Amino acid sequence: MGCGACCIAPSIHAPMPNMPQGKKAGERCLNLSDDNLCQLFGLPERPGFCGVFQAEESVCGSSQVEAIQLIGWLESATAV
Repeated sequence: MGCGACCIAPSIHAPMPNMPQGKKAGERCLNLSDDNLCQLFGLPERPGFCGVFQAEESVCGSSQVEAIQLIGWLESATAV
């Protein structure tokens, strides 16, 4: 079972399967499985943002709840 916070908290502006307009911050990606794993992992359709995201404690904390809070804060702090 994965965390999935990086597929929920940030906005993703690139089109992807099932979400041609991308996704809004806080919206669960439709490509996230029930086990919170990316169903696009390793596929060329996976957005570039997802491929370069590095899950580490400084960004994700120690739980899914903390990760959603931290990534959400980073999203709002860097929004234009």
